[in-house]
Amino acid sequence: MRLHLLVFGVALLVSPIFAQRHVSIPVPEPSSDNVAQIEANVYGTGSRALLLAHGGRFNKESWRKQAPVFARAGFLVLAINYRGDTFNADGSPSALGSDDDNAIDVEAAVAYLHRIGVKSVSAIGASLGGDAVGDAEAQSSTGLFDKMIFLGSEGGDAPEKLRGRKLFIVAREDSNGSGPRLPGISRRYQQAPEPKQLIVLDGSAHAQYLFETEEGPKLMREILHFLQAK
Repeated sequence: MRLHLLVFGVALLVSPIFAQRHVSIPVPEPSSDNVAQIEANVYGTGSRALLLAHGGRFNKESWRKQAPVFARAGFLVLAINYRGDTFNADGSPSALGSDDDNAIDVEAAVAYLHRIGVKSVSAIGASLGGDAVGDAEAQSSTGLFDKMIFLGSEGGDAPEKLRGRKLFIVAREDSNGSGPRLPGISRRYQQAPEPKQLIVLDGSAHAQYLFETEEGPKLMREILHFLQAK
């Protein structure tokens, strides 16, 4: 009984640190005086941040299982929506924003993190989220990210401009209407400068769907190893 009460007390003290908090982030629009806004969930605390950019059939809530794990690993985690996020008629999420707007939203999220005192930012971009992360990094004059993970993504249109450490992860049989994704991701990986790594997992699951497969635990181990490596 005493041990049970002790564990319960510790949980009360610790769990709020990793609980989800909601924030709204302003996004200035370069071509006008308008200010857009994106919504995000925050987990954890600290001076090292991890930005989570979801894929096209997901939203910020899709990271709710992984984000607390990253927070417990020592990261302040920010899972963002894009301004063009919406819902389909059946209630499922859909990201309909342009590639340019998505990249600007990622830049705004990084700026927010620095405003609240973060010293370094890494990112995981899944599918189109990886394109948004890569495009934002390539368009930055000084670089945004210390480390970038592209999950089922080619990493944007200018892989040769990606700074920092890069990890590309894709399932071997992952494909879309144009065929297997691995050849295109491999080409972009070859174009990206060092340091970089490519991991090919078993199966056909695309991007965030990999977390729900038998490869999910291995995927999390590889991500954590990459993020925590010096």
